[in-house]
Amino acid sequence: MSSKERAKERREKRLQEISLLRTIPYSDQQRWWSSETIIVVTGGNRGIGFEISRQLAVSGLTVILTARDSNAGLEATRVLQEGGLNVLFHQLDVLDPLSVKHLSEWLLQNYGGLDILVNNAGVNFNLGCDNSVEYAQKVVETNYLGTKNMIQAMIPLMKPSTSGARIINVSSRLGRLNGRRNRLEDVNLRQQLGDLDSLSIDLIDKTVSTFLQQVEDGTWTSAGWPRTFTDYSVSKLAVNAYTRLMAKLLSDQGHRIYINCYCPGWVKTAMTGYAGNISAEEGADTGVWLALFPDQSITGKFFAERREINF
Repeated sequence: MSSKERAKERREKRLQEISLLRTIPYSDQQRWWSSETIIVVTGGNRGIGFEISRQLAVSGLTVILTARDSNAGLEATRVLQEGGLNVLFHQLDVLDPLSVKHLSEWLLQNYGGLDILVNNAGVNFNLGCDNSVEYAQKVVETNYLGTKNMIQAMIPLMKPSTSGARIINVSSRLGRLNGRRNRLEDVNLRQQLGDLDSLSIDLIDKTVSTFLQQVEDGTWTSAGWPRTFTDYSVSKLAVNAYTRLMAKLLSDQGHRIYINCYCPGWVKTAMTGYAGNISAEEGADTGVWLALFPDQSITGKFFAERREINF
């Protein structure tokens, strides 16, 4: 059997697993959510964000679909509403403090807060073998700082419950610290970012700031950064580190807010130029699974295909 045939066989088996899992109903005891459970999805107008919104609405939650472009967001919401789903739209630019504030106030006024946050909004400007850093500033700001902005703004609004509130950050294996083919070459920095005792917001921010400064002065190519989609990989490395750190801080402070990240895989969406090898439905699956997982005392972990993977 060729490698392509084996990959196809694995993919078909995975699709069967996903279909089977969706046909198994949650028991009343496991089903902790209801139509009053409020979930906010950033970047929900297309791709993985749209599919996460759809699947969670099908499961019976109230979904607040957000998008920077109001027309695109309203159109996506209309499509889901016409399917009988409980989805509402609110404009959101994750890099605009006023936009984030307006969403926060609206959630508080209309729903008393939220239960689940899915940070999906992100950008990537490289395709195929490209590795340009022309838009590195925008990539890092959107993917890392936008995620960070939303978490900091939404934590005070997250509703207390016995099941715990949840935050799911859509990330990537490209941001793994110890990946075999696309990791930081700076061993000391890798160790610092991998050690929860030394990990801090200042360290994460300094790491991305150093990268952006080296992009600006043209020295980034010899500085040991990940070699594939470098700006995107650095932004997701920061998201992964921030997820681990926030899980620890929230736990230490006694909050029942569980935060995890996951890699959706190489998905056929606009971000990959539709060159991925799995559908948006498959890419959304682990995010939906994490959002609805009955025993969600799991926090600070990294997942792919419903399995924990190493950072």
